[in-house]
Amino acid sequence: MFVVLHIADFSLNAVLRLESGALQRPAALFSGQNKKSLVIALNPLAQRSGVLLGMTAPQAVARCRQLVIRTPHTPAEQEAQETLKVVAMTLSPSVEETEKGVCTVDLRGTTVERTRPAILAAVEKLSGLGLPTTSGIAETPLLALYAARSVAAPVPEQDHEWARAVVEVRDGAAFLEDLPLSVASPSEKIAHLLSQWGLKTLGDLTAISCEEVVRRLGSEGLALWQRAAGGQLRPLHVVTTSPTFSTKTEFEHEIETLEPLLFILKRLLSRFSIELQAAQLVATDIALTLTLENEAQCDLTLRLPEATADEAILFRALHTQLDVLRTESCICALSLTLTPQRAPVRQPGFFETGLRDPHAFAETLARIAGIVGGERIGTPVRLETHRPDAIQLQPPPAVIPPPVPPALHPIIGLPLRRFRPSKPVNVEFTQDLPSFVWADGIQGEILHAEGPWHSNGDWWEQERSWKRTEWDVELLNGGIYRLMETERGYFLDGMYD
Repeated sequence: MFVVLHIADFSLNAVLRLESGALQRPAALFSGQNKKSLVIALNPLAQRSGVLLGMTAPQAVARCRQLVIRTPHTPAEQEAQETLKVVAMTLSPSVEETEKGVCTVDLRGTTVERTRPAILAAVEKLSGLGLPTTSGIAETPLLALYAARSVAAPVPEQDHEWARAVVEVRDGAAFLEDLPLSVASPSEKIAHLLSQWGLKTLGDLTAISCEEVVRRLGSEGLALWQRAAGGQLRPLHVVTTSPTFSTKTEFEHEIETLEPLLFILKRLLSRFSIELQAAQLVATDIALTLTLENEAQCDLTLRLPEATADEAILFRALHTQLDVLRTESCICALSLTLTPQRAPVRQPGFFETGLRDPHAFAETLARIAGIVGGERIGTPVRLETHRPDAIQLQPPPAVIPPPVPPALHPIIGLPLRRFRPSKPVNVEFTQDLPSFVWADGIQGEILHAEGPWHSNGDWWEQERSWKRTEWDVELLNGGIYRLMETERGYFLDGMYD
């Protein structure tokens, strides 16, 4: 049994799928960009509007003013073909890229009943990615291709009964009986000759014995008769390329806003997600390079908080980073690369706790960083120095460590309630000891003072060097405070409880 996945009007749909809303409008593909270019493909909406193959652009627009005009775009076709191949390989590793927009899958050794759900899922997935797909199931690759081409393609992003897009051929002769001769692709000369003989369908041709056809038409007639009979069993030219999780796309029209860029990225990540899941891998990093119209490049590297193959999470991570990105000019190309690895298999500890949703937490941090700056968020960690309040912000851990056990010998003393920021104060001294203080809301005679205690550090770096002197003072009217002197003056650092 062979299965064929066929994308109708492949070159046209490969271009339209990268434009938001283009698949829901009448569109036509022209052979070039000059005035004499002709329509070489069109979607059903354009057909219903009266546009025909071979028309020029003025003729087509005269019949349909809303017509979307596009030309073939090789990078878009390559990406669409890669997407088709990736989805086909979810059915079986024996996949042949028969032609542009056609993949043949060898499913011999299984039954239609077992594989039909997977085939329907593949057709639905491709159609949802902007590639309207039909499928044929038959005993030979060519007969399966005829079956796939015999049914109308579904309309993407609309309600559709996907079973109608899959045709199973049980009786090959009955199926081929009424198909037109053009299905077998005869040459123009032979097609004219057969028309004079009165032969119009494949059944008319196969009703004549193969020997008679060969005697009259030679080897070309033999090949045509065999194609009309549904072809023969043949080995497939199986694709052997390994997944790379990298793509480069050049845009036919420059991108000026975020919305069309996100739409294209979502299409690309959908293909990567399918490929990752099929290979049982997860992505750890995303690298995005945007090529601007002024030939400059904008590089964005994102480390995922937790490796994943989920399309929605990958897209959300990129969306958050691009929300705050501003470029000097329009975007004309992009390069997207995912770094894969084997999915980690680890049994968590019984008392181990972690973030419930690391990706949502990372997204929140990224949004905060876009507002206050990346250098102002993180978890404060004390530095190995005697300098007060010397901390460094580090990324929060993915797994919360266990609580630190209490000290063997607990600290004895009054807790200090720090003032944030420290309160500036005027100080009067008597015999080198502070005797009176004036501060905002705090003033009075000092009943008792302990100190001074001197500390300094980083003297070898002029910009970071520090020095301070501290006293513990008790006021006559109540309250015990820490008084300090720095290079900026005198301050009340806090109050003892």
